Amino acid sequence: MAKRAFDILVAAVALALTAPIILLAMGGIFLASPGTVVYWADRIGRNGRSYRMAKLRTMHLLDDKGPEITAPGDPRIFTFGRFLRLIKLDELPQLWNVLKGDMSLVGPRPESVAIVERSYSGWMLETLKVRPGITSPGAIFGYTHGDDLLAPADPEGSYVRCQLPAKLAIELAYISHSNLLRDLGVIVRTGWTIVQIALGRRRFPLPPEAADAARWHDLSYLRGGA
Repeated sequence: MAKRAFDILVAAVALALTAPIILLAMGGIFLASPGTVVYWADRIGRNGRSYRMAKLRTMHLLDDKGPEITAPGDPRIFTFGRFLRLIKLDELPQLWNVLKGDMSLVGPRPESVAIVERSYSGWMLETLKVRPGITSPGAIFGYTHGDDLLAPADPEGSYVRCQLPAKLAIELAYISHSNLLRDLGVIVRTGWTIVQIALGRRRFPLPPEAADAARWHDLSYLRGGA
């Protein structure tokens, strides 16, 4: 109950404060690429229930949608959309999902219906027992190490083989020790990571949850180890 109250309060204030930024970003999307400015993605949430997650659109609307996972340099992403992705402004509409109760501010990042149905098994399903979040230790791991683990020729396959198990193990390590204070720490870490990436930093250590994550998945193949 405390976490939900925290989510509602912070999401409402953040949505009010960032509304002008969201509107400016929508205007930039409208000028950069014809079509709708908000993308509604089908995701799996708490207890395996599906919901529609809001994002600012960063890719051209194409008849052939291509792979669900976007590799570095994906030509479907337009230039302004690449900027929105870099500083994560495309995620701001998910504050609305938090207010609705679909998501939390901090929780495992939600995956598409297809990836959950095809690739989740065993311990991975444990991450579906809590609300998904806008950010998380797994999301931070994705920001800092995700591109290194994606093969441009097979983004979906390499994501499922190399990135997804590591990310979900890190999420489980967070869930097993989560509380409001840790959530605040994750939010601060997320902001600081985004700033560093925007300033050009490309090499990061693994998140502190990685050591505990080895209980579920061997992370020794990752840069920096566990």
